Amino acid sequence: MTKTKNYKKTLIACYLGFITQSISANFAPLLFLTFKDSFGISLETIALIPTVFYVTQLLVDLVAVKFADIIGYRTCVVTSQALSAGGLILMAVLPELLPDPFVGIIISVILYAIGSGLIEVLLSPIVEACPFENKSGVMSLLHSFYCWGAVGVISGSTLFFAIFGTAQWRFLTLIWAAVPLLNAFNFLFCPIERLVEDGEGMRVGQLLRFPVFLLMIALMICAGASEATMAQWASAFTESALGVSKIAGDLAGPCLFAVFMGLSRVFNGKKSEKLDLNKVMLCCGALCAACYLLAALSPLPIFGLIGCALCGLSVGIMWPGTISISSRRCPKGGTAMFAFLALAGDLGASFGPALVGGVTGATGGNLQTGLLFAALFPIIMVIGLIPLVVKKEKRLDLSGGGKEGKDIK
Repeated sequence: MTKTKNYKKTLIACYLGFITQSISANFAPLLFLTFKDSFGISLETIALIPTVFYVTQLLVDLVAVKFADIIGYRTCVVTSQALSAGGLILMAVLPELLPDPFVGIIISVILYAIGSGLIEVLLSPIVEACPFENKSGVMSLLHSFYCWGAVGVISGSTLFFAIFGTAQWRFLTLIWAAVPLLNAFNFLFCPIERLVEDGEGMRVGQLLRFPVFLLMIALMICAGASEATMAQWASAFTESALGVSKIAGDLAGPCLFAVFMGLSRVFNGKKSEKLDLNKVMLCCGALCAACYLLAALSPLPIFGLIGCALCGLSVGIMWPGTISISSRRCPKGGTAMFAFLALAGDLGASFGPALVGGVTGATGGNLQTGLLFAALFPIIMVIGLIPLVVKKEKRLDLSGGGKEGKDIK
């Protein structure tokens, strides 16, 4: 008798995979001042770390479009965990071994950024290929674990430093490295299916010729920018607006933002079958724009904090929601579709915070003016979603060359 495959093991491995990605993205920024004090590296030089991280992820997204299917999901995803663990382990030891500590840090960042990029490209199609009901809900719940990972990294690291001091950061780095190291074994043995059979997936040229897929790319850029801009500037905004300490700023800013973002994804995961995803996304885009405007224009700091927190609530569904809409509109998109969506999201996540930083610098350090410009991203997203809401009864079947299909939510 054929043994029934346990896809819950696959889902758990993917949950831990997104927690791994959150560790990679959120841990190093907590050490920036520690790197400055320990190794004598200037803050201008340290600012290159997130740039290297996101540029590496973008390059991995591009490469994955071509090679992920050829190499195979299991090999790639196990490699993603090994590289993430290796990069974190090297960060704890390599700066001390090399003549230039910053070179050691950058080598470590590149390694775990490659792992993070592979995670971003692979986990969504791996879960999409599993025979789960309510795929939209499962996808939203899956992406919530990035948020819970961020909450765990920020709060756990803050608690560790409060007890043991920042001088012990290397031990904490090794502790976080244990997560992807153990999860590599989960991916070795859990069931993994192909999203589409060989030869059935759409080619890159076919995908890029469909206007609706290009709209999904635009929505994903806006989703990435809307999410990453507030996530990366929340701590600085909270400190400047409320005049609190660094620890309190991290907990009240990015940590609270991540909690609300995770809660929105969990709620959507539980209730998605009863919700119209297009309309939910439209409402979230409008709420996100309102939150940015509240943070930028409010004369009272407490309302700025409320805007920051509710922004997490509004952006939570944007990224997984765009993936779910794309999967429904383009069921034969294959790995290439998910890789392009990841690339678009990373592009927005890189461009959005940089725009806010540029505007803030040009206005004499006025962060609220920078956040005002960031409201453009959710506004553009709302404009792009309006046709999907108005014409949702006429589905463009991308795999069938423009036939009408069933009404979808």
